[in-house]
Amino acid sequence: MVALGALRIHPVKSGAGIELRERELDRYGLALDRAWMAVDEGGRFLTQRDAGALAALRPALEGDALVLRADGAPPLRLPANGEGGAPCRVAVWRHRGPALDAGDAAARWLSARLGRTARLVRIPPDHARRVNPDYFPGEAHTAFTDGYPLLVLGEASLRDLERRVGRALDPGRFRANLWLRGAEPYAEDGWRRIRVGEVELALVKPCDRCVITTLDPESGKSTGDEPLRTLAGYRRGAEGVLFGWYAVHLGPGRLEVGDPVTVLETREAGPAS
Repeated sequence: MVALGALRIHPVKSGAGIELRERELDRYGLALDRAWMAVDEGGRFLTQRDAGALAALRPALEGDALVLRADGAPPLRLPANGEGGAPCRVAVWRHRGPALDAGDAAARWLSARLGRTARLVRIPPDHARRVNPDYFPGEAHTAFTDGYPLLVLGEASLRDLERRVGRALDPGRFRANLWLRGAEPYAEDGWRRIRVGEVELALVKPCDRCVITTLDPESGKSTGDEPLRTLAGYRRGAEGVLFGWYAVHLGPGRLEVGDPVTVLETREAGPAS
């Protein structure tokens, strides 16, 4: 039986993840996933490509707060669902839109951790960022992700990649929200629509991989050219090196580890395994 094997959110874009047993889906995906983001002086988003030290920001949800920790620094405590903060404008790839600045103290804390000038922002109550209609023409929105509310990967696909690379790989390299257990390697390539528990998902676009997969997910430092080099040898498609699928949830609901996964609609499989 195919089931939800693991569930993870990344409250700060490109920061470390939090593994959870269950999580509510809101308008933008799993609640608080990529709700915060580091930006440069011009409001452009920062990731581990620009500032590898983002990987070392360890988030925790404690009561009504998001707490960020990093070695050698006092924790930074932020209201998890607060709407305060000065309005600002930010950019995530082609998206330009409003955000709320977390303030000067948060900016100083973040800049010291990253070794460069940066500010911390979060999505505002009126955040409106539609996914690319070329891949999903319906009404779907996302927070500060690269473009879609959810990222789905099969655990068997990771095991196969590990076999090809010749060593274990931390799942944190791939930053997926939903890890599916019990399917064949790369089975997700042939799924168009699935149900996880009571929530329906449309798998809308394969995830094209970048240099972040080659960084240590705890430090953000380079570990060489793997696993991107191996992936490029057998998972290259028209859009790049592909591993995992971006997904859109087709309604509200709650996901829990162990939820059964039912395939509702299939497609012709993508890159050959």
